Formats: sequence, structure tokens, C-alpha cells
Amino acid sequence: MDAKVKTRSGEDKDSAEREALDGAVTRPMIGNEAIARGAWEAGVRVAAAYPGTPSTEIMEFLGAYPAADVHVQWSTNEKVSLDVAIGGSFAGVRSMTAMKHVGLNVASDALMSQAYIGVNGGLVLVVCDDPGIHSSQNEQDTRMFARFAQVPVLEPSDAQEAVEFTRRAFDISEEFDTPVIVRSTTRLSHTRSPVTTTPRTDHEPFGFNEDTVKNVIIPQHARMAHPRVLAREIKLRAFFNSPEFTRWEEGGTELGIITASTAYTYVKEVLPEASVLKLGSSYPLALDRVREFYEAMDRVLVIEELEPVIEDAMNAAGMPVEGKAFFPRVGEFSPEVVREGLRKAGILKGAEEDTPFAVTPTARPPVLCSGCPHTTSYMAVRSVNARVTGDIGCYTLAAVDPLKAIDTCVSMGSSIGNAVGIAKAGLETRPIIATIGDSTFLHGGIPALIDAVYNDANITLMILDNHIVAMTGGQDHPGTGRTLRGEETHRVDFEEMVRACGVKSVKTIDSYDMAALYQALREAVEFKGVAVVISDRPCVLDPMKIKGLPMQVRADGCTACQSCMNLGCPSLGWSDEVLDGYHKVTIDEPTCIGCSLCAQICPSDCIQPVTN
Repeated sequence: MDAKVKTRSGEDKDSAEREALDGAVTRPMIGNEAIARGAWEAGVRVAAAYPGTPSTEIMEFLGAYPAADVHVQWSTNEKVSLDVAIGGSFAGVRSMTAMKHVGLNVASDALMSQAYIGVNGGLVLVVCDDPGIHSSQNEQDTRMFARFAQVPVLEPSDAQEAVEFTRRAFDISEEFDTPVIVRSTTRLSHTRSPVTTTPRTDHEPFGFNEDTVKNVIIPQHARMAHPRVLAREIKLRAFFNSPEFTRWEEGGTELGIITASTAYTYVKEVLPEASVLKLGSSYPLALDRVREFYEAMDRVLVIEELEPVIEDAMNAAGMPVEGKAFFPRVGEFSPEVVREGLRKAGILKGAEEDTPFAVTPTARPPVLCSGCPHTTSYMAVRSVNARVTGDIGCYTLAAVDPLKAIDTCVSMGSSIGNAVGIAKAGLETRPIIATIGDSTFLHGGIPALIDAVYNDANITLMILDNHIVAMTGGQDHPGTGRTLRGEETHRVDFEEMVRACGVKSVKTIDSYDMAALYQALREAVEFKGVAVVISDRPCVLDPMKIKGLPMQVRADGCTACQSCMNLGCPSLGWSDEVLDGYHKVTIDEPTCIGCSLCAQICPSDCIQPVTN
């Protein structure tokens, strides 16, 4: 499909801001900023996301561009964000969504249908994988999803390619009538490298396509669409044979390396003179170009992070190749990992090839922040000796010492359904409590709560409302009353929403009021049916750091009982003073926010605000 294109030259040039945006400059960008830049340059008009590391900053950077250029929003979950982008595509404008790899699990229902429907305006999904599991539940490979959905996936290797591939993804989407995935990884998303920008190109909206057979994916229409999807795959294979996406860097013929994404940069660092076929897309694989490279080499290795997607495709196409025999399927790659794999393959020999770093990191277990309101919530949970199903958020840290109050954690929104299942199994003699954050509840908890009420489950739900998406850096959501651009909007009332789901026992308690919180939870677990306690207190860091008078320990009154240490607060520590073989406690005043939780716990009343 051919779009009517008009460049921005001659438009808004009186604006210094516009000139700055449109000027071609070279400057460092992290990969996520480069992806946002590429989408803006491509003329994206609608963009939506749910925050999730390592993808979060994409939408934040895109939100820094003028609202007249692009509508940017946080959505309640990844499926909603994809549906919003699909709606923009239906309307005839270029649209995008961004998410982390597990977010694609949530959005996959819509993606699988849209793969058959195709697009009107260009539709791009940016999905950021997390090799090494830095901040995720698993290490899945989005390329497998692309193959499953039969949509093309582009894999930039640095920030410059992130701009270019994202920009081109919209062209490919419209040319081949398909959603397109741009796959990043943690290393690309958060690593900075030089980028040369270009002006934005606006595209005349196509207008809504009135073709019901295309847009409405009922069985009859899907049967007609499936052959088109298969034919599209063949056309895309031929398209990706071009040097733009499949680059042959010539060296010797003794060894050829086929690689993609950030693994390419490690290969070039370790074997700079090798023959390399650098793939810009691993699905559908550019078989003609790959076969030409394969037949020109004496030996070929595939170096790719996570799953053997390229390797399996080559073996299936009759090109026996080596790869995962030497390179791991788990963990993030690095020059050291690539070097070790090449040594196993007999390519590199001798100790002189290895330059390992003898670095021992300082042990620092993850803990909740000083004054985190989730701390008291889980202390209250632990006090009633409950079976606790947890969820995804900062509060998942309550699974480890010293709080150690969570028994299960599966995925976004799973805690409530898990609790229902445990209750219905009929074997648990203890109270059953599901815990979930405010944003996570809006993301995937509401249907599960309705299910719990509908099926009369005897569980307690604690909603940990800290008024922000804290784990990913303080993004807004429908419970904050602000949009991505900081505009005031309707704010969800959690108590009202919970009652609308049919819950009869609902209480909202200040997380810092420990006595009231403990009492409310005791009453909730005694209630027969679904009871909800909303633990309500803003995050101490976002959107601004909350800090009052710091606390101090009056050493002469400290009995070394160490009750306050159960908080796991990083501002609390042991002093050098010992009583009956136990260290007394001290407080690091610069990091203390003055929340007074330790003072509420202290049985000897020796913790007081600093007054001098």
C-alpha cells in the first residue's frame, strides 16, 4: 500500500523546538531512546504501552515529543496497549506498542488474530527481551513468538540500527500488510551509543478501510486469510535477502559466523577479521543469502542469544550448522561468553586468548527501600500465619529474608486466582491471603477478583496501593489520576471498584498505622468469603522522595532485642555496642526518611526523631 507522504520541511519552521527536533544531529542515545526516535521519525501517530523493564523508557522518551505529532499513553496492560495500537492502525495511522517479553504473553491473543488481519496504517510491536533475567520471571525468546505468530521480527544490534530498523518497520508493515516486531534486549535497551537523527516524515492517514472481510476475523474470513499469511512469509524471506537487512562482512573462508542482535557486537570484538553474515531479521530467515554464505565457507557457526532459532531454521533447510553445542541457551552473552564458546569449538586456542576479569561483586541482597509502605503490610500478613500468594512488583522482595512472607509468585495478576485455587482445593488450614499492587491489580487482578466473588472463595485480598508503578521507575496508571504526559485525569477509586466487583468486606488503611493495619487484617481473615484490605500509602521515592525528620537510637535505652531489624530497612544496622552478647541497633540518618515504623515496633521506646 502506498502512503501519501509529506516531509516536515516548510511546516512549523518558525518554532525553535521544531527545528531542534528536525535537525540532523549525532549524539549518544540508549537503545530505548533510539527506538522512540525511530518511531517518531517514521511518523507514528498513536503509541501505547504498559511499563516493564527493560522496555519502560521507550514510551517515556516518545512522550517527550510534541503531542501534536503523536498520542502517547500508558495502558492498563499490554493487551490493551496492543489493542489501542491496532485501533490506530485500523483508523489508518502509523501506530506502535512497546512491552517487555513477558508482556507479549499478555498481548498474544490480539497478536495472533492481527497476524491474519494485517494492517491499515503501519503497526509495530517493540518487545524487549531480558537475557540473563535481570528483572523478569523468565528468559523467553520473542523470536519464538514471531515464528509462532508468523510475523517478521527485526533485530537491531546498536542504537543506530534501533533508529533505522524501527523506522523501516513501519514501511515493512504497510508494504507486506503485517504487524512487525522490533526485538530489543536489556543490553541494547540500556546501552548508549552514537545515533545520527533524521527529520520526521508525516504520512497522510489512509482512513478507515471498510473491508469487513479483512477486518472481522471470524472463521470464514480466517480460512481465507491463512493462505495469505503463508504467501506473505515467502515474500518476506525474499525481501530480507537484501544487503540492508542481511549484511555479508567478508573475511576468510575457513570460518563463517552467522549472528544477529547484540551478539553481533561481541563477535566483532572477539573475531574482528572473521567472515560474518549479520542478520537484521531472524524470522523469516533470508534463506537464499544464508545458503550463499553457507556454501562459501568451510565451517559455519551460529552465535545467537537464548534459543537456537537461526540454527534450527538452517538445519531444517538442509544446512547442517553448529551453534548451541558451544554457546549456551541460558544467560546473557558477552565477549567472554563468545570467547569461551569459540574456544570450545576449537577456533580460539591457548590461555592468551582469555582475559577474564577477576572481580568479586560486593554481596548486597535486594531489599525494600527505607520506609517502604509494603514492609508493614507483609509484617501484618506474617502475623496471622497465612498462606500467601504474591504477585509481580517491588513487594515480591517480601519473599526473602527478613520478611519472608510470600509463598508463591507466578505472573502479573496471578495471585488472586492462585489463592482461589488453594482455597477450593480444601486442604489449607491457615488463612489464605493474596497480595497485589495497585498497578498490577488494574493490569490483571480485576477479572480474578470477580471470579473469587462469583465462586464464593474464602480468601483475603490485600491491595498494596502505593499510588504509582514503582518497580519500573514511577510511571502513572489509572489509579494515579495523571496521564503519561502528566495531565490530570479521572482517578480510579479502588474501594469503589472492589465493591462494584461484589466484595462486602472492604477496608482502606494507612500502611504506616501499624496497629490499625494489623487489626484490619485479623478481621479480614475471619470474614467468610472474599475480604479486601487496601493498604494505602504513597511510594517513598516516586514521584518525589518523601523525607521527614530522620530517626535515631538512644543507645542507653536499646535492649538489643533487634525487633526493629525484622523490618529489613536498609537504614537500620548494628552498632559496635554489645549487650548480653547481642549488638545494639543504630540508624543511618542520611538514608532514613523518618517513617517511624521502627519506633512503632521498638518495645523500649528508644527510637526517637532527631531533634538537634
